[in-house]
Amino acid sequence: MTDNAYQQIDFSKIAPQSEYEECVFTGCSFANVDLSNINFIDCTFESCDFTLAKFHNTGLKDVRFSNCKLMGLFFNDCNPFLLKMHFKSCQLEYASFTGLKLEKIEFVECQMREVDFTESDLGTAIFQRCDLEGATFEYTNLQKADFRTAYKYAFDPAVNQVKGAKFSRMDLEGLLQKFDLDLS
Repeated sequence: MTDNAYQQIDFSKIAPQSEYEECVFTGCSFANVDLSNINFIDCTFESCDFTLAKFHNTGLKDVRFSNCKLMGLFFNDCNPFLLKMHFKSCQLEYASFTGLKLEKIEFVECQMREVDFTESDLGTAIFQRCDLEGATFEYTNLQKADFRTAYKYAFDPAVNQVKGAKFSRMDLEGLLQKFDLDLS
């Protein structure tokens, strides 16, 4: 194990450092850990558990999450300066991204049930094969966002900016839900 590789560590039992740069965390637990005021720069998290971790003023600068459990997190509490994240095959249920600028963010094969994107900037975001059941999009910039392979999303295009957004014809039902139409 090098200084930049952390494996199977339960961070609830140790005091985290104030900054991690170019580190790889594999199988680590951050569940219920207060990560406030800690900076993660160019870090990768693989198969880590962040359930109910606290992110007050946490720096996530070009951070990649893969196969992680990220439930009940308030990403909107993170430090917005240079905030950049990537998510692949993650469980992101009951998370909040409210008010964040997340242009060009990519979510790939994520479970994103009950996620809150209210007033977020998701211009050109990609939701590739993501389950968005119960996700909230209100007053959200979704211009040029790609929902073509996403599913179970439902939001009102009249209260969101959707110009140039991409959708599959098969899944347009979620955009028409407010009209209570019979689409059979």
